[in-house]
Amino acid sequence: MTAETITADASGTFHLGDLPVRRLGFGAMRLTGSAAFHHGTPSDRERSLAVLRRAVELGVNHIDTAAFYFSSLRSANELINSALSPYPDDLVVVTKVGPYRDYQGGWGTAARPDQLRGHVEENLRQLGRDRLDVVNFRRQGQDSIAEHFGALAELRAAGLIRHLGVSGVEPRHLAEALEIAPVVCVQNRYAVDRPDPVDDEVLRQCGERGIAFVPFYAVAGRAGERGTTTAHDEEVLSVADAHGVSPAQVRIAWTLHQGPHVLAIPGTGNPDHLEENVAAGALRLTKEELTRLDESRTRAV
Repeated sequence: MTAETITADASGTFHLGDLPVRRLGFGAMRLTGSAAFHHGTPSDRERSLAVLRRAVELGVNHIDTAAFYFSSLRSANELINSALSPYPDDLVVVTKVGPYRDYQGGWGTAARPDQLRGHVEENLRQLGRDRLDVVNFRRQGQDSIAEHFGALAELRAAGLIRHLGVSGVEPRHLAEALEIAPVVCVQNRYAVDRPDPVDDEVLRQCGERGIAFVPFYAVAGRAGERGTTTAHDEEVLSVADAHGVSPAQVRIAWTLHQGPHVLAIPGTGNPDHLEENVAAGALRLTKEELTRLDESRTRAV
């Protein structure tokens, strides 16, 4: 590491419960292939392992994963276990449960509350851990998450989980969860080119309650699970040009500028992109640039 290397420390720190993490983290979804899940081609295993190790070298201590992050040849959890175990003391691995994929990669029905223990135990097995740092319940259209979140709260009380979070929720679901157990983070889809007043309200409420708001697909944008978008707004391109950085770095920086409680978890299987993503944690946008980006976001369709 050279003196010029920018590390995740530049992004600042926030706490997931009692666990301090750098605000610039790493999403493991793209470790398994050129696109998420069964899309794209499987990744080179050694390169994915190298990306994980380099992320930790660069100060990343928050990794987001799931047992259903796998391609035909690669499993994100297996890669994390192989690359980083025994885990550094300050490393926080966040996983999520609820969705299910069969061995062929097909999506099954959403888990019932009584099936979540199996999901948790599978993550424990794959990651080689006795307790999971943080587990998010990913809502899949359920009108109420009380039973599912309650089942995870029981597993937390049993010592299998340290902290709980929720994902894909509206304000009413967050309120529902908070009646059952503490919530340390909310993972919702959120991006500079994706206006959504419901998620704006969730972000605001998280800030009031000291809960981390962790956007996913912030860099991928409209492309979602199929990879990083190339359809950048003109304002994103303009700001990127002014700073001499990539549009993806502007998208990450905008995400972090949404509040001190907002974390970023950009993912990649490319070592060069990893360095760029981490460096984005040091990118400071001006008030005028943020205003332009925000105004552009409100106009997005």
